[in-house]
Amino acid sequence: MNMTTLQTQIPDQILRQAQHLVHQGWIANIDELIAEAMRRYLESHREAVAEQFIKEDVDWGLHGQE
Repeated sequence: MNMTTLQTQIPDQILRQAQHLVHQGWIANIDELIAEAMRRYLESHREAVAEQFIKEDVDWGLHGQE
């Protein structure tokens, strides 16, 4: 699997909660937690994202590029 490094800012409280989960052994590290959270978010919003892409394609098809 290819990996990309990114830099982001998150609220201190969320970081502390994430660090607590790592410390308790629920997940290996913060990177794994963030990747898993993103995967779950994307899976749960897959239908909405697909619908938006379809709407954009239809709009482009009806009205052309701007």
